Amino acid sequence: MSKIQSIRGMRSILPEETPIWQWLESKVRAITWRYGYQEVRLPILEPVSLFERAVGEATDIVSKEMYNFLDKSGEHITLRPEGTSGCVRAVVENNMCYNTTQRLWYQGPMFRYERPQKGRLRQFTQFGVETFGMPGADIDAELIYMTWDIFKALNVDRVIRLEINSLGTLPERKEHRVELVSWFNQHRALLDEDSLRRLETNPLRILDSKNPEMQEMIEGAPRLLDFLGEESRQHFDTLRTLLDNAGIEYIVNPRLVRGLDYYTRTVFEWITDELGSQGTVCGGGRYDGLVELFSDKKLPASGFAIGIERLLLLIQSTGGNSPVHNHPDIVVTCENPEQNIDALLLANTLRQHLPGQKILSDFSGLRLKRQHSNALKSGCRYIVTLNADQHIGLWDLKGDSHQILPADEIWQTINRQH
Repeated sequence: MSKIQSIRGMRSILPEETPIWQWLESKVRAITWRYGYQEVRLPILEPVSLFERAVGEATDIVSKEMYNFLDKSGEHITLRPEGTSGCVRAVVENNMCYNTTQRLWYQGPMFRYERPQKGRLRQFTQFGVETFGMPGADIDAELIYMTWDIFKALNVDRVIRLEINSLGTLPERKEHRVELVSWFNQHRALLDEDSLRRLETNPLRILDSKNPEMQEMIEGAPRLLDFLGEESRQHFDTLRTLLDNAGIEYIVNPRLVRGLDYYTRTVFEWITDELGSQGTVCGGGRYDGLVELFSDKKLPASGFAIGIERLLLLIQSTGGNSPVHNHPDIVVTCENPEQNIDALLLANTLRQHLPGQKILSDFSGLRLKRQHSNALKSGCRYIVTLNADQHIGLWDLKGDSHQILPADEIWQTINRQH
């Protein structure tokens, strides 16, 4: 019989891994709560047209990476490759910004058909934040403040750096595009196959190429920052001032363009050198024109997304780990399998009186010596044993003590020691 395996690039998160996930998620949620953001839960399935319109048909995500199929009604749908478009759809569909602003966050699986490698999976988890109705650099700065607080709470701030840029407005990018295409055509012989394709569809992305043979030529390309109008330049200068005032260090990277078509003005990335080529842990920016693709109303918006798997790799690569443990506090055992029901009732009584303790019942039917051995391996603090004569033993593994006690004194003794 052939072995059943998970789909390539889609992995299970096993019990020994879940504590650090839970710890990370609790830290992130606590910070979004402190900033006054509200959770929105979005569908995993969306219409293909949503991403064709929002992300751009020429992007790698839409042209190469989406999991598309026809459902039984013939509707063309896809597993969501990113969260921003779905969040915009929810805001517009439910008229959530009528005479108000919104600060939203979400978390969940995203799907892209890419070559799996360290830090890049076909099913991956993103934590995302989106804001609506606020046009200024102040909300852009708040998003960066929030990400900085997240990285400090997770103890990775020392191995991560912030890069920022401005992509200006659509008219400013069009003016820059003319000069950029002219520059790349002058150096067409140096362009690789991927860049030649992008020259026709999205030449700005060529600036993000990692091809070492193209770097000197790219360095000499026209900079979008030099094409910014007064309003866009003021927006960027204000952002820089707000970051300076908060003591957040950053690098202005004129080649930072992000991978999606909907960004305008502010873009930023948090990058590490600890994860090799998959060094971008968080990316975001402003996308004022995106809502207009779905509505006749203008609605300024900005946000960011963090790849959870990549962030966990960063935590582990720096020697960090969660302070949360997966082991039980108390293991209840019994001398004879016939006592399993009595042991179950005993464990239930202990849970009622010790609500802060994690209590595990051993129903394995193994010999008592093996049950105790397994309890020791679990990392528990106490072993409670129901003996054949109905006496109850309490082993305190930290205090190296053993007592025979009535049931009500078991939980009282544990309470006193905590």
